[in-house]
Formats: sequence, structure tokens, C-alpha cells
Amino acid sequence: MTLSDHNNTYQSEIEGLPYRPGVGIMLLNKNSQVFVAKRIDTAEDAWQMPQGGIKNGEDPRQAALRELKEEVGTSSVKIIAESQQWLQYDLPSGFVSKVWKGRFRGQRQKWFALRFLGEDHDINIHTTKPEFDAWKWVNSADLLDLIVPFKRGLYGKIIEEFSPLIDKG
Repeated sequence: MTLSDHNNTYQSEIEGLPYRPGVGIMLLNKNSQVFVAKRIDTAEDAWQMPQGGIKNGEDPRQAALRELKEEVGTSSVKIIAESQQWLQYDLPSGFVSKVWKGRFRGQRQKWFALRFLGEDHDINIHTTKPEFDAWKWVNSADLLDLIVPFKRGLYGKIIEEFSPLIDKG
């Protein structure tokens, strides 16, 4: 088998994997800026909005609120919008075997816009199982420049759909 054949076989295997069901959260402060946090598990400058998997039997709204509490340490929020469609992204092929034990090719997510009702001191990323080591509020115009390239298409769709709720930077 040539290297090219091996790569094609590996790519076919990846394409045969399902998407992990998940949720994403666009958390907006009182100034309609977007919450982003820097991943703790990579040396790369990888920022993202909170997101995570849906547990068996869990409603997407419940999953969004649970993930926010687990990752950001707050429940001082109100759901103000839900994406009309499920959106998906593919992991880069080099990540597939390293993430989620190689069972998924990416995530298929339902996204929610949430209004943060608390104060900044109510946010605590130093949770039981921390995923982030820094966080900040950003204008939506700056969001795509911070996000890892393989999620930018999905984030662009979220920004567009939730644009009536967020600032224009």
C-alpha cells in the first residue's frame, strides 16, 4: 500500500465516523460582547465559545446550561435564542484519533445565545475539570480572528444568525 493509498483509506475511515451531538453557547454580556475562553489543553492560542456534548436523554437546552456551569462556573443566564438548524464542524484529520477516543469526526451542534445576568466576578473558569486558562469579552467583529481555523465556518454562521442580538464591533 502506498502512502497515498493509506491516506485515502484513513480519510475514508474518518468520513465514515459520526458527528458527536453537542451544544454551543454564545454568552453575551450587557454590552452584547461575546464570551470567549482559551483552551487549557493546547499550546496553541486556541480561543472558543463554551461548547460540549449532549448526554444520553438530555435536552439540548439542559445540555447548554450544564456545559456553561461546568466550563464557566455560572448559571446567571437567560436563554434568548436558539439556532434554527444544527451546525457541524469537522476536526482536522490529525485530531480525530486524539479527541473523543477517535469515535467522532467532529461535532453536530445546536447553538444557543444566552444573556449573562451576573457580574464578571460570577465567572469562574477554575472549575472541577477546567478546560480554559483565560477568558475575556470580545466584540463580535474580533471573534473569528481568535478562533481556530477549523471552527471559523461554523462560527461565521452563528454570528450571522445571532447578529440581531450582538454588537457590530
